[in-house]
Amino acid sequence: MAPLLEVDDLSKRFGGFVALDGVSLAVAPGERLGLIGPNGSGKSTLVNCLCGALHNESGVVRFDGTNVNGMTAHQRTRLGMARSFQLPRPFTSLSLADNLRIPLIYSANMRRGSHFTAAEIENRCGELLRLVGLDAKARRLPRDLTQVEMRKLELARAMGADPKLLIADEAMAGLSHSEIEDILKLLDQLNQRGITIILIEHIMRAVMSFSQRLVVLVSGKKIADGKPQDVIRDPEVERAYLGQ
Repeated sequence: MAPLLEVDDLSKRFGGFVALDGVSLAVAPGERLGLIGPNGSGKSTLVNCLCGALHNESGVVRFDGTNVNGMTAHQRTRLGMARSFQLPRPFTSLSLADNLRIPLIYSANMRRGSHFTAAEIENRCGELLRLVGLDAKARRLPRDLTQVEMRKLELARAMGADPKLLIADEAMAGLSHSEIEDILKLLDQLNQRGITIILIEHIMRAVMSFSQRLVVLVSGKKIADGKPQDVIRDPEVERAYLGQ
């Protein structure tokens, strides 16, 4: 089976600083991939290059067989690549339902090549809110949400783009044990629906529980790629990431 996402020899510089140094990886359709590494390792830069917020100086990103180098972020979203952000930034003056209508109208519609009817948009908004357990708050504003509910809204907004690939950037940061379990259960549900997921996370028990495979970045380089239990026993990972 062909990879959904292929990254080949990706490099990114900021002046004289090398943020990514020849990173290559592939993600299969339906896979759950964990991306880990210490602060400053290049994880955010890699995600930004994948999603089009930054453009790499060298290397190639292919998504679903298409070379996306040079494409804007919204063009990549319309191909089926979506992300959630570590710091959720919903439209604060809009209801939860209206926050979901925006990606439905501007991303999912364009992928379909036709437009949702008003009834279809309403049904899809309701489905997404039920999926994340926020349907009872559809008419509320984001300011009325708890921290974990805000993370769920952020994931629902990403899912509004009807993605094939979801990149979840630290969706569990600052949450309690039970709240982390809620987010893991939600991500698992999304994966069972056929969504490929890349999870960027510092909470090791969460990323170990969720991931089928781990990729480790350190100083802009990929130092490990494999089954989670094998990766965490890698001496280079222990030294660079776990501090042992």
